[in-house]
Amino acid sequence: MLWRQALIAPTNLVRRMSESYIEVQLSILRERTGKYRIGKPLQRETGNILTAAMTPATFALALLATASSLTVRPSSPRRSVAMRKGFNPACLSLFATPPDASYGVDTEAPTAINGVNGKSPSEVIPNGLVNGHPADRFGPLLDKMNLSLKSLDHLPSRRPVSSNDVFCNRELRLDNLRAIGFDMDYTLAQYQQPQFDKLAFDGAKTKLVNSLGYPEEVLDFKYDHSFWVRGLIIDTKRGNFLKIDRHKYVRVAYHGFQQISSNMRKQLYSRTFNKVPSFTEKSFVNMDTLFQHVDAHLFASLIELKDFGEHEFLDGKTYEEIYRQVRECVDLCHRDGVIKDEVARDPEKYLVLDDGLLPMLRGFREAGVKVFLLTNSYWEYTSTAMNYLYHKKKVDQATQKKNDWMELFDLVVVGSCKPAYLTDPYLNLFRVMPEDGSLRNTDGLFEIEALGEDGASKFLKMGKTFQGGNWNHLQAMLDIEAGEEILYVGDHLYADVLRSKRALGWRSCFIMPELPEEMRIFHKQKGLWNSIMELRQLRDELTYYADGLRKEQQLTGSSESSHIEMRLEQFEEDEAKLKNKLTEAHKEYHSAFHSRWGQMFVAGYQDSRFGYFVKNYACLYTSKATNLGLASTSRAFRTSGELLPHDNLMTDLSSEFISD
Repeated sequence: MLWRQALIAPTNLVRRMSESYIEVQLSILRERTGKYRIGKPLQRETGNILTAAMTPATFALALLATASSLTVRPSSPRRSVAMRKGFNPACLSLFATPPDASYGVDTEAPTAINGVNGKSPSEVIPNGLVNGHPADRFGPLLDKMNLSLKSLDHLPSRRPVSSNDVFCNRELRLDNLRAIGFDMDYTLAQYQQPQFDKLAFDGAKTKLVNSLGYPEEVLDFKYDHSFWVRGLIIDTKRGNFLKIDRHKYVRVAYHGFQQISSNMRKQLYSRTFNKVPSFTEKSFVNMDTLFQHVDAHLFASLIELKDFGEHEFLDGKTYEEIYRQVRECVDLCHRDGVIKDEVARDPEKYLVLDDGLLPMLRGFREAGVKVFLLTNSYWEYTSTAMNYLYHKKKVDQATQKKNDWMELFDLVVVGSCKPAYLTDPYLNLFRVMPEDGSLRNTDGLFEIEALGEDGASKFLKMGKTFQGGNWNHLQAMLDIEAGEEILYVGDHLYADVLRSKRALGWRSCFIMPELPEEMRIFHKQKGLWNSIMELRQLRDELTYYADGLRKEQQLTGSSESSHIEMRLEQFEEDEAKLKNKLTEAHKEYHSAFHSRWGQMFVAGYQDSRFGYFVKNYACLYTSKATNLGLASTSRAFRTSGELLPHDNLMTDLSSEFISD
């Protein structure tokens, strides 16, 4: 009975069975088959070989199989990885948690380290030392590689991990950079939520009613930024909100605030005859920035009003038209003073101060790195926000006009119109007069060239504040030709990160204010995640074993069919139990991050589309821009190693590679 329960238990439960009991079962196995030899295949009279994946879970299956005299190859108590016909290693994955890291944000003590794939820490870390001296972790490795490191004694006993860390997708050395640029909104300037978003939300709904004739009920809408996460896609044609994975499969969908059923979701986005949606058409809008939470909530509220209210005005409008008018009204709020004037009146209510801002910017300049500001905000608002961040208080009109904050930058570009700034070489450059915000024409590149030797420096001496232009002007003023010598730091995945990286080869750093909460929840749910991964591994090994039974059934014919059928029926029963338990646990895990959309970087068991783009286009990512100032200006950021599924499987401590 104990072995029967093992079929549906996590693998670590099976591993806790006593070694003496396993020895007894091995003896029984030897007696019943007369053919049991460790590390050797068991050859039936038919000459066929069945290889069983012998982790303790599949070992339990093997013991059950002996009652029917099935051929079993218990080569070792580890997962066998055989390069043989019919075996596809690419369908399997290894999910492991590094055992020597501690999360350093929560004030509570770090939880006990879980093993890897059910292994105890003593099996994973040499000498079984988890919280010991660094030499205990790395000593055996250094001995093996014949290395002696004097600095090892100064390492902490565990690798600290904090939401203030800068995480690396592509290797980058800060001392190889000649310039570093920053966006302003949600990068240098962080905002209080939901207070800041409510300015745009309330302003936009007023414009919809007073200017466009929308029903008075719109004025009663309430803003809830917690309903949304970044990385969603808005289907403006259907009024739907989607979360998709990196393969463009829609995992979660809502129509307005109503969740779409699984069947309807698949009918809309997965079963379109002879056509796979690309989600790049104009009717699909990516929620790449926190600003778009306002658009999403106002659009969803209007969808509800259109679907369930009695309004001829809305009945005559398509979802696409409604979204377009929402976007226009929200955008107008950013230009006409609805937001700017209120922030200027009470900056303490809307802007977040960061003590690390000035030291970081000054540190880069002192290291000889050129620092620039590149923002879509116009001069008046940029001046208001940066003066508050610089002086750490609201300043009077005379002080604001001085714009002392500009000493932090070699170059300032406002009203840049990203992403067009990064792709359109024909945009004109204007000089901004900081005293009154007025604009002056420039001849751009021609003017810089006309100034002769050191033309860029001469051009900037006439004023370093500009509006518009394009990347050609920027690189000419910085006197930099190679895009890889520029690091741009921003919060907009498309306009700041993807375009600068893909089109120009700039290095990129993505800012994610949501990251600390994501990390905190993952740390709290790590035990559940490990259990889910172990259950998935167990399910995979059961499937692998059952597939061998089916192949055996095909080869042996009807003489053994009844016995195999019984085992396959047991497998189907256990498979259903595992599937239901995984569904339940997976829902619990994702709901801990967000009750509707789940973990931001993950959709199902794979990268979300948002996570995929962050991984592929953000060289670095972190929770706030000033985290870059916590590193020295010569810091080298390195990636963790990446493996394909076949290599991942072979690095699993419970697997064994079998070469033909």
